Amino acid sequence: MIANRPLARSDPATWIQAFRDITNATNERTLVTGNLPRSGIGNNAPAIDYEHGRSIASALVSANMNSLPLDWAARFSVGGVHMNFFVLKQIPVLPPDMYLKNSACGRLYVELIVPRALQLSYASEELAGFARDLGYKGPPFPWNEHRRHCLQSELDAIFAHMYGLSRPDLEWILDATPPGSSFPSLKQYELRRFGEYRTGRFVLHAFDSIQRGFAPDVFAEVRG
Repeated sequence: MIANRPLARSDPATWIQAFRDITNATNERTLVTGNLPRSGIGNNAPAIDYEHGRSIASALVSANMNSLPLDWAARFSVGGVHMNFFVLKQIPVLPPDMYLKNSACGRLYVELIVPRALQLSYASEELAGFARDLGYKGPPFPWNEHRRHCLQSELDAIFAHMYGLSRPDLEWILDATPPGSSFPSLKQYELRRFGEYRTGRFVLHAFDSIQRGFAPDVFAEVRG
């Protein structure tokens, strides 16, 4: 189990976590963060670090920050084109103890999130150090856009449950009725590309699966 693995194995010389400073509330995603190979970064990609359990903490916080429920909240805090630290500190990132709670499908949230976050992060050998810190010694995961979309949708649904959202709450966050507006750029892009708002369908399917007591598997269960 991931929760029983030692947490103090990360090598700070191999990878860092950063978030994108330049943003806008009208973008497809307002808050974007991820792991990078250790390198020099500028002020438009501020770094985030952790005192304890660096690798698992990074995987969990990155997944949380990149989730649609948190992004929806972030949109109300961004007034310009910068995701400043003082803005980031206002955003309702979940506390560590939440991840050790049982989900509706009977598994700890940490067990649902970390493997999915790993697959989304580890697509290049340059982040092998991050993967090893999480206990994974295999090759990078292939870049499959459809599978990545499914994994991200599952994480969006998992965090919707963690925030205590009902299905109507999640439907509103995904696609608020006029004059409300949630993610219009994302919706318009997917309507042009897929002929449907695919993220909405995927996330709601995953949310319902968890509610019924099953771990979500959008890639296997839902038509692409």
